[in-house]
Order: sequence, then C-alpha cells, then structure tokens
Amino acid sequence: MARMRQWWSRARGGEGHERHTLLLLAKSTLAATVSWTLAYDVLGARSPAFAPFSAVLIMRVTVYESLLHSLRYVGAVTAGVAVQAVLGFLAGPDLLTFALVTVVALAIGLWPALGTQGSQVATAAFFAFATYVTAPAGLGKVTHLGQIVLLVLIGCGVGVVINMTVIPPLRHRSAEYAIHALAGTLCNLISDMYPAMRHDAMDEERVRHWRVRAEQTGALIARAEDGLRTARESVYYNPRSRLRRHRGRTSFEGYGAVHQALERTMYQVASLTRSLDQWERDGDPKDRRLLCDYADFLESISRITQVLETLAEGSLRRQARRLGELAKQAQRCRRRLTERAEQDGLPLSDPGYPYGVLLVEAARLMNEFQYVCDVLQHYVDEQPSLGDRTK
Repeated sequence: MARMRQWWSRARGGEGHERHTLLLLAKSTLAATVSWTLAYDVLGARSPAFAPFSAVLIMRVTVYESLLHSLRYVGAVTAGVAVQAVLGFLAGPDLLTFALVTVVALAIGLWPALGTQGSQVATAAFFAFATYVTAPAGLGKVTHLGQIVLLVLIGCGVGVVINMTVIPPLRHRSAEYAIHALAGTLCNLISDMYPAMRHDAMDEERVRHWRVRAEQTGALIARAEDGLRTARESVYYNPRSRLRRHRGRTSFEGYGAVHQALERTMYQVASLTRSLDQWERDGDPKDRRLLCDYADFLESISRITQVLETLAEGSLRRQARRLGELAKQAQRCRRRLTERAEQDGLPLSDPGYPYGVLLVEAARLMNEFQYVCDVLQHYVDEQPSLGDRTK
C-alpha cells in the first residue's frame, strides 16, 4: 500500500512514467469503449470484440507509432482474411484447407514490412477460418469475412484518432532523460575513479570493478537510444507540435549529437579502465605524480558530466556557458598531464608501459567532451529565442 501511494503521488506530481501510464490506460479504455459501441450497438457485428481489441493493440506511446502499427496490423489482418477467403472458396472448409491456410499465413507473416504484427496474419486467418466454417453458405460467408476487416479498420481508426486528439503525447523530455542516464553513469564511474587514483588506492579488485561497470553499459546505451528515438517520433503527425509553445522544440539534432558523443565516451572510459587493469606499477614516484595529475583531469571531466546530468532546455543557455568554462578547465588539466609526463621522461612510446596509452585516452576523452560542449553552444547560438525559463 505504501508503494501504491508513492506511485499515485508521483503520478499527481508531474510529468513522468506514472502519469504517462495513467494517460495511456485512460485513452486505451476510451478507444476500446467507443470501438465496442460502434461495432456492437451501431453495426450489430457478429464478432464485435475485434474492434476494441484492435483499438487497444495499436495504442502506443506516440502518434507516429500508432499510425505505423495500425497500417501493419490492418495489412496483416487483411492478408490473413484474404488467404482464408481464397483457399476456403477454392478448396472448402476441411482439415487440409486449414493446414494450407496456416502454412501460407505463417509464410506471409515473415515479411519484414509487417514488423511485430507479422504474427497477426496467422491469427486473423484462424479467426477467419472459424467464421467461414460457421457462417451461412453463399454471400453470408463473404459478408462475415469482410466484417472482420471492417471491425479492425474501425478499431484502428478510433485508436489513432483518440491518440491524436486526446492529449497527443509529446516526449521532448525523453531526449533529455537519455542524456541524463548516460551522463549520470559516467559521472558515478569517474567520481569513483579519481579519488582512488589521487590517494594511490588502486588495488586490483577495485580496478577490475571499474572495468566491469564500464563494459556493462550496452543496455543503458540501448535505452538511451530508445528515449531519443521516442522524442523524435513524438513530433511526427502530432497536432500539438504545431502549437506556438512547442514550435521551436521539434529539432533533436543537438541532443542526438550529444548522445552519440556520450556513447563514444562510454567506450573510451571502458578502454581507460582496461589500460589501468593491465598496469603493473613498480612504485616509482613518477607513477604517483602521473596518477595525481590524471585524477585532476578526471575530476574536471566529472564536473562536465554533472552539468550534463541535469541538462534542461529551459536553462540550456546558462548550462552551455558553464560547460564551456568547464571544458577550458579540463583542457588545462589535460595539458598539465601531458607536460608532467614529458618532464618526468616517461617512456611514452614504449608499448610495455601504459603511459602513452593513458595520455591517448585522456586526449580522446577530452575531444569527445569538447565536442559535446561545442555542439550545445552551437545549438544555443542557433536558437536566439531560447531563454533560461528557470530564472
């Protein structure tokens, strides 16, 4: 009960997964009810459940997804009914015909254009076969088979219209959430690394733990990509995107570039942890100084990730300026790291030592974060009307 109260509190509190879930439930219920009314009360259909089932099936997070799945679902059902109609009238309603219908329907369902709705070809064919067997002979069989397609069209049409007109979902924040997730993971990992490097507490177990954390980010990257894709797709065919307050928020190129740079940075950090894992230090004071300078550099990088973790369009201009300042500080730390290695005469070109590799990793990390800061600053400069709404 406590968790349920917390869930409802989050739903009432503002935009988020809980409120989006409630909205989707309400819209699905409305679409199913309207579809059932049209199918049962207006048409008096023999199998009215096809209409509400179709309406709920295609109710998706974005209008674009609803349209796409509607087209695929209608195509799949039409194909299944057509297969049954042709083979049923040619061969009759016997067991051999059912087997042949099944084979053909399953084969059509493998067509990539149908996507996840491919399995509905066989499902529709089975229902159509049952309808064909029990329907009266002659024109009645054709009418009942055509009614299945009509009910699916009604359900899909009602679902799309309701999703498009009743608070059509705009997921602009999904792009920000995607960046927050990647930046937060980077921030947590780097914030664990630089204190241990500064205080010479890099034992073998800890370094390997860093490596495991850095390499197990595939699922996180995939979720972030889904969030960015959802943000883009939520604009397509969405009437709310034409409103004045949303008109300047329909471009996600800047967020997409930041997301790609952060994804590359995740791989760079994973490569850095592998280099540290393979490093067997001999206790030389030069190693100690290098690690301290490297810790300073990683700390400066972590400050950038902290800003990215709270990135918000309403305060993007201020955050872009802050990121530019932090990038300059990180560049100074990276140059100091390189100068220290050269002053101490470390064997940077010797493959038997990790010094050169560590400096290369630092340069690559810096390049990616500098690119992130430049992209956001460019986006702000291209949006002169973008202000700090949080002021």
